[in-house]
Amino acid sequence: MAASSDSFTFTVGKLDAGMAILLGDRAHLIEFPSILLPPGASTGSIVNIAVHQNHAAERKRDNEFWELQNEILDMYGREAPKNPDLQVRNVTQTSVTLEWPPIDLATAKLRSLDIYRNNQRLAAIPAPLTNTSTKVSGLDLSTDYTFQLILRTTAGTFPSNLIRVHTHSITQTSGISVCFGNVQDDVLLDNAKAALDAMGAKWSEKIQIDTTHFVCTTPAATPQGAAATGSNAGAPGVEYQRALQLSIPVVQPHWILACHSEKRMVPIASYYLGATPNTGPASASVYTTRPQSMSASSYGNIPHSAPVGGAGIRASMPPPARSPPGTSFVNNSSGAYPPSANPASRAARFESTIEEAADPDAEERRSRVGTMNKAFKFPPETSPRSSGGSPPPPVPKVVARMGNWSSGSDAEEGKAKAKKKARRLRNPPRLAFEVPPPPPVEKERSPRHSYSDDSDLGDDTVDIPL
Repeated sequence: MAASSDSFTFTVGKLDAGMAILLGDRAHLIEFPSILLPPGASTGSIVNIAVHQNHAAERKRDNEFWELQNEILDMYGREAPKNPDLQVRNVTQTSVTLEWPPIDLATAKLRSLDIYRNNQRLAAIPAPLTNTSTKVSGLDLSTDYTFQLILRTTAGTFPSNLIRVHTHSITQTSGISVCFGNVQDDVLLDNAKAALDAMGAKWSEKIQIDTTHFVCTTPAATPQGAAATGSNAGAPGVEYQRALQLSIPVVQPHWILACHSEKRMVPIASYYLGATPNTGPASASVYTTRPQSMSASSYGNIPHSAPVGGAGIRASMPPPARSPPGTSFVNNSSGAYPPSANPASRAARFESTIEEAADPDAEERRSRVGTMNKAFKFPPETSPRSSGGSPPPPVPKVVARMGNWSSGSDAEEGKAKAKKKARRLRNPPRLAFEVPPPPPVEKERSPRHSYSDDSDLGDDTVDIPL
């Protein structure tokens, strides 16, 4: 198969899925799109293919490419975002107000704008595209700080200049920045403005980011402000309401005069709107007219201490009774008696009267009024056993209350028994007692008798006071 200088001859070997297999003179096998074959070509057809280079199209393509590159360079490569220019607007004892021009991003996109204090990230600036100032509070008095803005964009990171700030001391009043509201006394207003100028402070009629105090004598709007807003002259002013929303302290002009005369920052507690200004020396206590808290004002009439010779507001509980009465309190030493007291005097505390004397062998026991069956009998008294044996069980002895004693011998006998009992209390013997068996329990009555009247018990039982 001969081939011309500008074409090559191929034989169509196979047509499959839009692709043709062409065979050359030297068994070259190439894949060729079947859509480029002439119409009617099939397997076994011989075709000539000619290939030419298009130089004009190449030049056109190159020109278009470089034109696009130059446009991209002019649009995005000539200008870059600028570093923020940070400036100090106002400095007080505990806050610093910073400002900067609107950020220039050129053609880049903003990622973040952060404020740094002492090389540590403090916070992100809200609405960085429109916000051009910030106020950092909570600082210490007379302390050095450094501040810097860091601008991050799609074109890179751009830091601002480093600002060094020294906060004011208590005697520096140039950081005061007030906003005047409705001051009804013109002379007082002029004096306050003159005092601010003398201290190097600032004032305005609009609340700004560096405003530290709102000065007025009444919350009502000024006549000019009421006319501009079309509201009632007695309604609260717009700037007054904004000061309340921003938690800016509202004070009277007397506070400015006090700071000027004292040449230091005076506490504002007694100069709040509605409080009575302190007309005395500024060095005096300014907290005397401060309203009390709810807890203190509610109990203002209650004395702080009990009157002399009288009972206090709160009464303590009575001291607990001691049993026996002669014992000491808890954690008190047993030798609480005075040194002059002898054992005989201490033992006298436990001596019983004649009416309370009981049998020496009986233990002291408490009893209460109860009922007893008439059939019950006390066991007969027995003489004390010899030493070494166990004495009989204690038997309570019922002493009948009588108007007078029959003879003097009984009184002497009772005194002797009482003294013997006192000696036994001082040195109680170690004896073993036998507990008598309980008395037999009577059989339960029928249910019809359990609900009988109390009059039925009068025939069988009797009350005996013990």
